[in-house]
Amino acid sequence: MNLQGITENDIAEYLANTPGFFERHAELLSSVQLTSPHGQRAVSLQERQMEMLRDRIKGLEMRIVEMIRHSQENVGIAERLHRWTRALLVTADAAALPEVLVDELQHQFMIPQAALRLWNVAPAHEGQRFSAPVSDDVKSFTDSLSQPYCGVNAGFESVGWLPEPSAIASLALIPLRNAAGSFGLLILGSPDPTRYSADMGTEFLVRIGDTAGAALSRLTA
Repeated sequence: MNLQGITENDIAEYLANTPGFFERHAELLSSVQLTSPHGQRAVSLQERQMEMLRDRIKGLEMRIVEMIRHSQENVGIAERLHRWTRALLVTADAAALPEVLVDELQHQFMIPQAALRLWNVAPAHEGQRFSAPVSDDVKSFTDSLSQPYCGVNAGFESVGWLPEPSAIASLALIPLRNAAGSFGLLILGSPDPTRYSADMGTEFLVRIGDTAGAALSRLTA
């Protein structure tokens, strides 16, 4: 038999296309010796297949455990979001909403510092801390946000609204909007530089912004 020019791929293709080969030469299966990935010892083909199967099962088990963990985390987040939203719904005094919103947000999600500012509020709510004047730059920046900003503290004016601005290493800036457009900005701050990073997902923060914007719309003119 001329083996010149035959490659491993040729052999593999032949065996894949000739399922009866090992039925006719069953003795080859028992004589094949492979190296175990769990050591340098030689193992039979059957043992190697069992090791591969065990590794695959172990990998599937790890994926299931990870899925369960994420599911439990998501349930916890949903429960905290529910409690926060409920606190907003049961607040009858519109003027108390900003404080309730911020306090409950910090409590439910363990946020070190948080604050907000609103503009274009109704005359009855002017002069409140939450409606303190902000610069046109803040308003323009808020208008430009298509999604919440997450990243390092780069000296944003809004950081000054927080109780301890100098302690903030990372932050999230969440625009507050209603049908008329932007009317406020919510800031979440942390001394942990990795808490709010530029590459993190913002879906949860978008929901926070949507809910907060809907609740606080009661204060606008």
